[in-house]
Amino acid sequence: MTPPDAVPTAQPKPSWARGALHRGLVALPLVAGLVTAGWIVADRGEPATPAPAAAAADEPVAKGPSVLEASAPLRAREPAQGASGGGGVSPLQQWADSLAGPLDIPAPALIGYANGELALRTEDPGCHLSWVTLAGVGEAGADHGRRDGTLMGLSTAQWKKYGSKITGIAKPALTDPASAAVAAGRALCAGDVDLTAGNGWWKAMAGYHSGNGLELFRQQVLGYAQLYATLSLDPAKSGTPAVHATRFALGQLGLPYVWGGNGPDAGAAGFDCSGLTKASYDSAGVALPRTADSQFRSMPAVPPGKEPQLGDLVFYGNPGTRIHHVGLYLGNGLMINAPTEGQAIQIHTFHTPGDDYAGAGHPA
Repeated sequence: MTPPDAVPTAQPKPSWARGALHRGLVALPLVAGLVTAGWIVADRGEPATPAPAAAAADEPVAKGPSVLEASAPLRAREPAQGASGGGGVSPLQQWADSLAGPLDIPAPALIGYANGELALRTEDPGCHLSWVTLAGVGEAGADHGRRDGTLMGLSTAQWKKYGSKITGIAKPALTDPASAAVAAGRALCAGDVDLTAGNGWWKAMAGYHSGNGLELFRQQVLGYAQLYATLSLDPAKSGTPAVHATRFALGQLGLPYVWGGNGPDAGAAGFDCSGLTKASYDSAGVALPRTADSQFRSMPAVPPGKEPQLGDLVFYGNPGTRIHHVGLYLGNGLMINAPTEGQAIQIHTFHTPGDDYAGAGHPA
């Protein structure tokens, strides 16, 4: 990751699994009950040409964050149930109305996702489907129906198999949020999976969207589902710089890593690690220095042993000499990461044994 005054060179098309693995999240088999997925970063060593004197280049190494372990989003605030009160508004409608703004999801879509969870609790209780997974699918598929009128990205074959008969809905329709969410829930729960377990959640996503673009789709679903789960438990956070920065970073998933890159708005195809974190917080009105090391030294540290919070920055390297890498913490042990050349911006497990994790900082 070059300093700000470096001139980025032309980059190859990003790969979700460049090097030893191809399309890394699904290339590895199940081993001992755990999928360790992804994009193992080879140590590139130091660049042949020294970095300009203005700043030391951020240089990811093999000890940095480089894998995504099988993961499922955390449980969220549960949908409310019960009969309508004196005002004629059902608890479920009140639940959706209270979360629609903070989550930036239309209330009808939220009610659809909730109905999907509630229906599958009865039809397949062992699946443990959460509405946040359905909401992640709805965001990745069509921005909750705002992009093209559909909601869940279901294929014609999936809709025919899972959406033709839905209890309580006389005429199920693919454009109806409740119908589409129930059908999507059935598709996700097919195959005797438990969606609270990382392996089960990963398997379900592969079965739901098995064509081109699976890895980006699956990462988007995981990222947004985790964000929605966090905000559902504390909606007051929705307007904070940390949430704004996190949303920006999630929007960059799939862009290429570009050494010294500051993103498409600055004329680059993608970002490097500190370019991504800086642009994310710039979008929230919080100015950060440009390199990982300078960011590390510019903000209050998260106390050692305390888990970072949504939007915190996580750093790698040696605090006594140089911090070489940074990512944005998503929650549940996950980070949004611009790893190294030839790879896409993606979600990784933020801390694994043997890495050189140096601590976290709170930008705002």
